[in-house]
Amino acid sequence: MLSRERLSELGEVNFLIKPRGPRTPYYRFIPRLIKAFSEVLRYVPSDYDVVVSTGSNFCIPPAIISWFKGLPLVNIESASRFVKPSKTARILQPFSSLTVLQWEEQRKFLKGRVFGPFLPSRRIDPWDGGYILIAGGTYGYRELLDAASETHLRDVVLQTGRVDPERYRRRHPDWRVFTTTEKFYEVIAGAEVVVTPPGATPLEAVTYGKPVVIVKYPEWSRAGTLEDARLFAEKLNAPFLSELSPRILVEAIEEAKGRERPRLRNGGRVLADYIVKAYLNL
Repeated sequence: MLSRERLSELGEVNFLIKPRGPRTPYYRFIPRLIKAFSEVLRYVPSDYDVVVSTGSNFCIPPAIISWFKGLPLVNIESASRFVKPSKTARILQPFSSLTVLQWEEQRKFLKGRVFGPFLPSRRIDPWDGGYILIAGGTYGYRELLDAASETHLRDVVLQTGRVDPERYRRRHPDWRVFTTTEKFYEVIAGAEVVVTPPGATPLEAVTYGKPVVIVKYPEWSRAGTLEDARLFAEKLNAPFLSELSPRILVEAIEEAKGRERPRLRNGGRVLADYIVKAYLNL
């Protein structure tokens, strides 16, 4: 898994059950949440100096258990929230010693400190592979993948997530089509343009100096609103697509090539320095 590959360099990695995904129904959510709380008791000793929650709902059980053990909790709000807080941030706000905000706009709905957007570090140097990367994300975004498949784009790398890639491979044998890869950063680093929903991928593309096209979220109300996605695209100076068609997609890709790349301060580095000074006394 990509998370394990990245985090194992920092120490021991344990995985917890995620209580709720974008399509998880309530009748499955409750037992999964209970199981997550029982699992986390093994992984949160009382001798930690500080606990950092990155914001997804799987962070709620370890964050609350940490609070009960008297550990300071630092909770990070999502970079793609502008209209209202994520449920995780809203739930964990009362338990948090520090709520980390990535944009000034998030002060409207959360009490916290703005550090800037979190940008991943470059793992390799950017290079010009001459291809368009169209990323469906972890779960896959069939509407985006289908629109791309109807275009006449030639040099395309298509990441399908949990959507079956075979139909796209059959139709476009000259495309590189895959579900996931632990070295996704290498694919981003060589792209001419990156097309993706909001989330981590656009910020990684910015890290490598790549123009981005932001497409609307799939129909998952838990992931954020249409306005959240539009404002996120605005921050990255990226064309935003609220509708998808082959023509609109191709036009947005061409527009993105001519846009100026945003210059953003890496809030992750700022937060790391703050935690070291405030909680570790170093």
